[in-house]
Amino acid sequence: MMAQYLALKAEAQDCLLFYRMGDFFELFFDDAKVAAACLDIALTARGEHDGEKVAMCGVPAHAAESYLARLIKAGHRVAIADQIEMPEEAKKRAGSKALVGRAIVRVVTAGTLTEEALLDSRAANWCVAIGEAAGGIALAAADISTGLFEVIETDRQSLSAEIARLAPAEIVAAEDSDAAVLATTLRPRGEFDSASGEARLKKLHGVATLDGFGQFSRAGLAAAGGLVAYLDHTARGSLPFLRPPVCSRTDACMAIDAATRESLELTQSVQGARAGSLLGAVDRTVSGAGARLLAQDIAAPLMNRESVEARLDCVQRLHDDPGLRDATRATLRALPDIGRALGRLAAGRGSPRDLGQLRDGLDGAWQLGERLEGIADCPPLLADLAPRLRGHGALIDLLRRALVPDPPVDTDKGGYIAEGFDAALDDLRRTGAGGRRAIAALEAKYRDETGINALKVRHNAVLGYHIEVPSRHGDKLMQPDSGFTHRQTLAGVVRFNSPELHETALKVTQAGVHALAAEAAHLEGLTATALDSREAIAATADALARIDVAAALAERAAEGGWTRPALVDHACFEVSGGRHPVVEAALAKSGERFVANDCILSENSRLWLVTGPNMGGKSTFLRQNALIAVLAQAGSYVPAAQATLGLVDRLFSRVGASDNLARGRSTFMVEMVETAAILAQATPRSFVILDEVGRGTSTYDGLAIAWAVVEAIHEDNRCRCLFATHYHELTRLAERCDALSLHHVRAREWKGDLVLLHEVADGPADRSYGLAVARLAGMAPATVNRAKAVLARLEAGREKTGGLAAGLDDLPLFAAMTEPEAEEGDALRDALEALDVDSLSPREALDKLYALKALANK
Repeated sequence: MMAQYLALKAEAQDCLLFYRMGDFFELFFDDAKVAAACLDIALTARGEHDGEKVAMCGVPAHAAESYLARLIKAGHRVAIADQIEMPEEAKKRAGSKALVGRAIVRVVTAGTLTEEALLDSRAANWCVAIGEAAGGIALAAADISTGLFEVIETDRQSLSAEIARLAPAEIVAAEDSDAAVLATTLRPRGEFDSASGEARLKKLHGVATLDGFGQFSRAGLAAAGGLVAYLDHTARGSLPFLRPPVCSRTDACMAIDAATRESLELTQSVQGARAGSLLGAVDRTVSGAGARLLAQDIAAPLMNRESVEARLDCVQRLHDDPGLRDATRATLRALPDIGRALGRLAAGRGSPRDLGQLRDGLDGAWQLGERLEGIADCPPLLADLAPRLRGHGALIDLLRRALVPDPPVDTDKGGYIAEGFDAALDDLRRTGAGGRRAIAALEAKYRDETGINALKVRHNAVLGYHIEVPSRHGDKLMQPDSGFTHRQTLAGVVRFNSPELHETALKVTQAGVHALAAEAAHLEGLTATALDSREAIAATADALARIDVAAALAERAAEGGWTRPALVDHACFEVSGGRHPVVEAALAKSGERFVANDCILSENSRLWLVTGPNMGGKSTFLRQNALIAVLAQAGSYVPAAQATLGLVDRLFSRVGASDNLARGRSTFMVEMVETAAILAQATPRSFVILDEVGRGTSTYDGLAIAWAVVEAIHEDNRCRCLFATHYHELTRLAERCDALSLHHVRAREWKGDLVLLHEVADGPADRSYGLAVARLAGMAPATVNRAKAVLARLEAGREKTGGLAAGLDDLPLFAAMTEPEAEEGDALRDALEALDVDSLSPREALDKLYALKALANK
């Protein structure tokens, strides 16, 4: 047995090996130590190997899913080694002492899960492969729980942003590729060959050409081929359901880098939870599929205005008709997740309940499609979705006739095929039921004949049906003429059999076995029939999800008084009464009101410099406008009284930062890296929010950097930008930068207390109110008074010297500073670089050495 285990473990490599032994999955050696610590289960030892005790632990096979979930969550990969033959087959093959054959039937990883218990129903589970070929780079992403398959043509600059958008559970790359540093799993380079990838895709989808799916680059084919090869490896030759690949490009969506996503908390908060994020504040979906699609929409706002308008039309129709919206949401709420049920069936891990979910889900979708096709003024997107909800009548009818109303998950006991579907199966069931009645009659008969009222007919897996009496009555049935055959004696009971019971039990057992076999055959046939329509069922699941998202956004808009954004082609950003959806929701819970603010960015006022005290609302104001842009291009109403927006191609946020100690970066270094990326990538169609740039270093350095960044954004990037700062000296730039305007968040001191008004007004702030904020935060009065005295001395010095920004008025604009600072020459270095050492004779070398020494002494 140990030789078999070690061979399987060598095949499993870095995976923990679940080795099936009877009703348990066992782990040995280091695997056992790791699993015992992770799962908090007992670690034991058995036998010896190479002179040492073999560490081991085990988990029950019937509860393996819950243990797998904990191991996968902890970052482990698990190989499942199961029995591939019955003990009888092993004995027939190699004698009575033959070891049952085992093989790795599946590798369970974070990106290849399909089990309902292991997945978050409201989040997609992406497995991503990175492909490189012909100097290009691409991503292939699949969620095998639903069959979604996407190939994304990107570039190295946008690669990290795309990975951040997908937030994959697993990233696969070739062992020697440049992208290996990003991967969680490395595979052989040969699996990422573009020609092999093209062949794999053609074979997978049974086509002679991929032209019908889109135009794939060599890098895209390499990524797709690598992903399919990896999924085939983990599924051990039984590929999961993958729909035809959808080819997309990075520029089809608003570009949002990882730092911006984290700063704006788009789909998860800084704590890693859905609650507290934009998604958490917006999500009113009633289905898991709808929640997953909404998360994708928010993570990837569209750049195609027509597509955004189509989504908004759908939201508006449901927003303006509360009755239709409520009826639609009620129907959707009752439907099962047919997309993931289909995924489990396609992966070979389905159950009768999954077929029941298809039946109920498709039936509900049909009814919803009937209702939507009959509404007036149906928007184009909704009119396109409604027909996809229908067309499964034959399958629905088959599953309705074949399955019981509530099919079980477990198939071992049968009972999931409905009565009347198969006459032969019904006969077997009647035979079994009649036999059980006959056994009950035998029990009554034996009690009367023996006079033993405690006599019972029982059943177990070893003896089958047998007669059981208390020990004190055992001698009576032991008599040769009793008609009973002794089978087993235990502490309190004695067990017997009889020819009549044996014959009746044999009929019951055979009928039961044949009935289970018949049901299993029907299950296989029904699954195959359902999978013949997999593409159409998946399209129905997609349509249900899109309708759920539209209805949910309409519900959220009606709930919060949101408005439909007007999209225009020129770069503008005109928002009246804008609000931060997450902060507003948090304030509403405590009964407080959010103060709405306007933000009007145009060609003549595209850069706002916002000053004011800490806690005054500058960061909230910056973030809320960035979130409004995201919501609008995702196809949602926005939290504002009115909004007219030009499409944003790239969104950047530099609001707050923390140390990245793992990469050796301080807070200031992180800030500078992110700011440098903004200046390098922002275009006139971008939207940028910057908060307190330059605060992590000395006052003079910080002001100098902030001054230069403002000028660069104004003169070079020319994008829409909100720039919050405490450097009041920057307000001087308004006199020199035509498109820069000054604004501040209002605050007042009243009887020594600071009153924060959270209103954005025109003009610069009159002061920073730093001491008032310190007092509000609870700083000791003595410390505040001391700070006040120091401040008075500093302000007096500033007045005397002309202030911190003295002399900046005469500094030319950034655009005029095109000449780089000349570097001081180094004659010795230049002379050394000019030497051709290999051509020098010994005499020439000596002369040159003296000449260099003389040059160094100058």
